[in-house]
Amino acid sequence: MSGVKRVVVLLTVLVVALVVLTFVLENQQAVSLSFLGLATGQMPVSVFVVVALIVGMLVGPLLGVLVRKRRPRPIPAARV
Repeated sequence: MSGVKRVVVLLTVLVVALVVLTFVLENQQAVSLSFLGLATGQMPVSVFVVVALIVGMLVGPLLGVLVRKRRPRPIPAARV
């Protein structure tokens, strides 16, 4: 069963890599991003999208950890 699982994981990784590669190759038009008065140089659209994806993948779990720390822990019931 583990051999089948490895093949499925490998195929999934290959499909995702192919989709990302296709996305990058199809979005080569150079654009400039302007936000809050700051501007970037001319870069392909795919660079901005991939950077936004990576930032989101880093910020999301960090926010989850912060929210989890702020929750009050339940008080254990006293044993009688």
